[in-house]
Amino acid sequence: MRHALVLIVLVAGFLAVPAAFPWLAFVFTLVIAKGFAALGVAILLRAGLISIGHALFYAIGAYTVGFLSSRAGVDLFLPQLLAAALVSGVLGLLVGLFMVRYRGIFFAMLNLAVSMVGYTLLAKLYSLTGGTDGLSIATPRVLGMTLTREAFESVLLYGGLALAIVLGFLAHRYLKSPMGEALAAVESNEIRLEYLGVSVPRVLLFAYVGSAVLAGVGGAIHALAIGHITPDLAYWTTSGQLVLVAVLGGIGGVVGPFVGALFLESVRAAAAIWAPDVWNLIIGAGLLIVIFFLPRGLYGLIERTGGRAKR
Repeated sequence: MRHALVLIVLVAGFLAVPAAFPWLAFVFTLVIAKGFAALGVAILLRAGLISIGHALFYAIGAYTVGFLSSRAGVDLFLPQLLAAALVSGVLGLLVGLFMVRYRGIFFAMLNLAVSMVGYTLLAKLYSLTGGTDGLSIATPRVLGMTLTREAFESVLLYGGLALAIVLGFLAHRYLKSPMGEALAAVESNEIRLEYLGVSVPRVLLFAYVGSAVLAGVGGAIHALAIGHITPDLAYWTTSGQLVLVAVLGGIGGVVGPFVGALFLESVRAAAAIWAPDVWNLIIGAGLLIVIFFLPRGLYGLIERTGGRAKR
């Protein structure tokens, strides 16, 4: 019940703030995009696996939308979003079949290596990807209707929030299922899990594909929000940022990564106005505080505060 109340308050705030301050709508859309990708990273973190390469799937989702918009002439919002999820999921399956064999630093570095290969291909295949110039994305039609840019941004924000609730609920059910609960067991005692007859590679592959789909959806929303994409989306710093967001928000629940993304983008937006040279310092200090004092992340702090207020 307490979790539901906290979630309702967060959603209400998410609806009210952009309505009161329209210039924040763009920031909140990016929060949703980064939140999806960070949730994918957080799922793998439950198994003790740190992916420093999930920016690849984030970029693949964005470039799928870019190809459909600028090359294939597909200008419908929902098909673009579904295609981004599908392509990211298929690539996640292919890469995951290789990655689930490794643990620890090898898993992290191999993901980083694959991501950088993807970054290089996006930067060098100029005729396909536009190279470092990237691709421009036109405002798509929604259910066959042509909207103004302002109207589409509202659809993207509130439609993205609705999608976050739906996919967040599905991710929550997954994490509470035997397959999801097995992720923590992979980290604590993988061999015992095998003795119980649970296929660890299958557990990890399912998680990896799901995390890739979430990252791809986030990348698609990012691309549609900005209207332009470059290979930097696949760069390792983007992957590091996704891990940072997941840890800041907390990996104990599906809301945590979205809270972490909200903190990151809010600090970045505020620093752009008042302190452009120190936003990295603020984020770094926030990460240190979370590591030392908030093992369940910022969302854990919100939950505890909500519980005390209720008492």
